Amino acid sequence: MRRLQMHLPEWMQDWLEILIPGVQIFLIIFVAWLINWLIKRIILRAGKAYDLPHELLLPLRGVFRWIIIAAAILAILERLGMSATVLWTAFTSFATVGAVAFFAAWSVLSNLFCALLIVTISPFRLGDYIEVLDSAEKPGAKGRVIDLNMLYITLQDDSAPEGLPNLLQIPNSLIFQRVIRRWKGGMPVVTESTPATHDEEACAMEIATPSKPA
Repeated sequence: MRRLQMHLPEWMQDWLEILIPGVQIFLIIFVAWLINWLIKRIILRAGKAYDLPHELLLPLRGVFRWIIIAAAILAILERLGMSATVLWTAFTSFATVGAVAFFAAWSVLSNLFCALLIVTISPFRLGDYIEVLDSAEKPGAKGRVIDLNMLYITLQDDSAPEGLPNLLQIPNSLIFQRVIRRWKGGMPVVTESTPATHDEEACAMEIATPSKPA
């Protein structure tokens, strides 16, 4: 490239100093876009092949997209004259701060991730009656599921005495650490039926027994 510039006119050499970095930046952006498009296609095909939920594919695509964007920005800054050592030092410092913040907010992030799993796997639904047990032998917190957000599950304890709080809030991460007993559609209610009279039994037998043709 240096030999080629020596044989070019001076005015063209000035343009090359602007044109070459511009072409390099354009190629970096194009390659980044192409890689992002290929990864998106691969993730979509893998999701269709293995029947993966959309809630899982969307964050996965976002992670790869931001990694590609960060790599493209570092490459562009290096083409603009910034030192690769300085860029790498800044990147590692940012990654260290991010890792510390990640571990500091681990409990919140685990609840967010478990909320995604609950929505995806559906171990229970709104309106179901569940019991969160430490073990299968010991009783635990139970109630009807009335709300599910990104941090906790709200249960309505119908058995609580009047005047006492009857809402239980359980962190989402606790659902995957305990035994869950589930009743679909709510807690079954067993009531004692009153004995039927003789006339009612006879009427029931008459309805249940098909009439003979004349």
